[in-house]
Amino acid sequence: MLDKQNQLPEWISRGLDDLFPFNNSEDPDQSFIKRLELSSIEKKPLRVKLGIDPTGTDIHIGHSILFRKLRAFQDAGHTAVLIIGDFTARIGDPTGKSKTRVQLEKDEVESNALNYLKQLGFSQDPKDSLLDFSTPGRLEIKRNSEWLEHLNLSKVIELLSNSTVGQMLAKEDFSNRYKSGTPISLHEFLYPLLQAYDSVAINSDIELGGTDQKFNIAMGRDIQRAFGQKPQFGMLLPILVGLDGTQKMSKSLNNIVGINEDALSMYSKLEKVPDDLVFSYLNLLTTENLEDLDSNPREVQKFMALTITSNFKGMESAKKAQSSSEKLVLGTQESLEEVPEASISKVNFPAKAFYLFNKMGLCSSSSDARRQILGGGVRIDGKKITDPNLEFVSPDDLIGKILQVGKKKFLRASI
Repeated sequence: MLDKQNQLPEWISRGLDDLFPFNNSEDPDQSFIKRLELSSIEKKPLRVKLGIDPTGTDIHIGHSILFRKLRAFQDAGHTAVLIIGDFTARIGDPTGKSKTRVQLEKDEVESNALNYLKQLGFSQDPKDSLLDFSTPGRLEIKRNSEWLEHLNLSKVIELLSNSTVGQMLAKEDFSNRYKSGTPISLHEFLYPLLQAYDSVAINSDIELGGTDQKFNIAMGRDIQRAFGQKPQFGMLLPILVGLDGTQKMSKSLNNIVGINEDALSMYSKLEKVPDDLVFSYLNLLTTENLEDLDSNPREVQKFMALTITSNFKGMESAKKAQSSSEKLVLGTQESLEEVPEASISKVNFPAKAFYLFNKMGLCSSSSDARRQILGGGVRIDGKKITDPNLEFVSPDDLIGKILQVGKKKFLRASI
């Protein structure tokens, strides 16, 4: 990829894993550089597609890598086309799945979609949001039900005729399931074709995706050609490794940093990212010059945590979070402004410590809370507690105090 990056503007090449096709042809259908030059000469912005299937409710910093790249195209004068896969979400992308996904209801998908848009910055100032929703001509939001719900059978057959069973089974996820005898529903074969047809519907020049999306994006090129359009270019970005340092960032693996988390929680999680991931986090989630980093690994880690937190929460909140995190680690409690509050109204008193920490969501279960307490990882206002059966008589024993598990989970008890 290095040779390609040397020919691309830095705002495009940063963090880029793959761009296809990529050659030095004069054909703007084969050379991304020529397509970019043609856009400039003709003063015609490129249409940059990013599709999201709202199958969940929250966006984490791993997702933000794609949105940051989409925003870079917006800031360079191009048109971001954000496709809400409200139709395809009801099928579910089979990529990375070892079995057929549960199909979602239409209302659930729409609720998730609205939540996504809010997190991306809908109705916010562009300087405070992931995407620019305000500047005319910089963003189109489409729901693919606009065209997919109305495809008649003849159009579906035309779509299907542009792919073969062999092509589908060449897709790693399908191949593995077929070899293992795990059922593949026919509607799953439709997913890459419908995502490809989205590119036709919006006349895409570029499609952004994670490295696991190459098959689907390449299918978009094929379908565009079949429908007489110039084929899009595929731009792939890395999938962020989560806080565990081994697996991709995923809510189901409990290794994420959510963009809606409070500044202190965000900073404290990032500050504990494994050393070998710090550089990639800086590369993918910031615009900092990576050649000017401090030589001290601990200082680089703190700088990464501060910078990424400030990108989402503002520098003032990030610095307060950094200060509060240091005080929590040292066990001092003065002026911890950034600690999130949580009501203890759902706790039934008198309450034993193991029940309290489970009920407040700081531990995954009562048995987990017992283990954490016995292991010395639980504190109240900086003081370690070691008895899981320590009893609190009333809310007054806890209101205003900081409940902490390990170095990443904490909250201030409120009414």
